[in-house]
Amino acid sequence: MIDVFVGLFEALDEAPKLPLVFWYVVWALFGLIVGSFLNAAIHRLPREGMTMSHPKRSVCPRCKTTLTWRENIPLLSWLMQGGKCRSCKVPIAWRYPLVEVITASLFVASAYVTGPMPSGLLAVRCIVLAGIVVATFVDFDFFEIPDQISIGGMFLAPVAVLLVPALHEETWLARAMTGDAALAIGGVERIPALVACFVGMAVGGGVLIAISWVGRLLYKRDAMGFGDVKLLAAAGGFIGPGGALLALVVASLAASVAGVGNVLRFLCLLRKRARQRDNGKPFAKSLASARIAGRYLPFGPYLGIGIGVVLLAWKNVVERFFSI
Repeated sequence: MIDVFVGLFEALDEAPKLPLVFWYVVWALFGLIVGSFLNAAIHRLPREGMTMSHPKRSVCPRCKTTLTWRENIPLLSWLMQGGKCRSCKVPIAWRYPLVEVITASLFVASAYVTGPMPSGLLAVRCIVLAGIVVATFVDFDFFEIPDQISIGGMFLAPVAVLLVPALHEETWLARAMTGDAALAIGGVERIPALVACFVGMAVGGGVLIAISWVGRLLYKRDAMGFGDVKLLAAAGGFIGPGGALLALVVASLAASVAGVGNVLRFLCLLRKRARQRDNGKPFAKSLASARIAGRYLPFGPYLGIGIGVVLLAWKNVVERFFSI
């Protein structure tokens, strides 16, 4: 069965040699279409009583009017309707076109890094990036990551690695198990890539469980949500143990910057309110309140950034870190 799928991917690699610009346009359009589907997933997965198959047709969240195909054209419908529902005229959330544009951009970036010609490696990377988009926006809205993405990713990773062992072409463990002679001939072999996949899942989930345990020990509260643990475990299957650790480093840096910005945002709001009320609230007290309010950020989106960066630019990230 594996050989059948591998044969399909090889057939895709031998697709007609069309201009590269054509393939970039194809991946951008495909990203917009997938982004529209991801919007449905972001809206439905965290809500009780809703699934990807129920309701069968998309509806306006406000007036519940079933949307026609003309209202479901990615990005174009939103632009033509002026960002409003055709029935109730309520503004459509900016998230919908944003998700579509982000997904299209990620697919084009993946095509640029991998090569725009259709391939198994490019397909898997796009699937992983699509999952990250869903996890990111759901976590922003609900402070949770859908199991369909995290646990689903854990089941998908070994299958994807068996089909496309090149996913672990840069994973040191897979390369060491394959050997230089085999690497020179055909790249990383399937069994070493599969081992790297499972070790990556164990390292990705294990390191966050350890951080959560230490945080609970020191601060008497959870330092890491279990959804984050499952997400990095799933990612480790695609990017290996070293990639999972590097993704965590990148995520921590991004979250730190965002955290500081969030604290400053709350500080500005509190100082503005103090001036309006003329209550003479001390700056130190405002800062303390801002630090408490600003520290509550979902970590999943920043894990997504780290995973995406490592997935597409592993070599560049490693070289950058080792040059510091």
